Amino acid sequence: MVFDTNVLVAAIVFPGGRADEALQRIVDGRDVLLLSRAILDETLGVLSRKFSRDPEMLAETAVFLTELSVTVRPRLRLRALADDADNRILECALAGRARAVVTGDRAMLALGSFRRVRMLTIREYLAT
Repeated sequence: MVFDTNVLVAAIVFPGGRADEALQRIVDGRDVLLLSRAILDETLGVLSRKFSRDPEMLAETAVFLTELSVTVRPRLRLRALADDADNRILECALAGRARAVVTGDRAMLALGSFRRVRMLTIREYLAT
């Protein structure tokens, strides 16, 4: 399972919401979270820029997410979508052989699936 950066950020910033519930499934061991360095870097960057998280909190978040997930190193560079960050999500999903990407991104959801990786909203993921 790969979570889009916005899902990860929402889980961290808004406890008790759907994204937090999705992340709890990972914590509970019901699914495996796949993470790449690019996704981790983008997540930490968003938390820093948009939510003014301090370096200590960012370090704690990096450790938490790294320990919670399986880190993959994509070798393939994609240009399937206009947003480069979205391509990094797809690369992680393919490298880790994910069954799905959980996202709220309209362009990613419009794909439906990409090379047998399903694109799911948080609501759809929680219903599975």
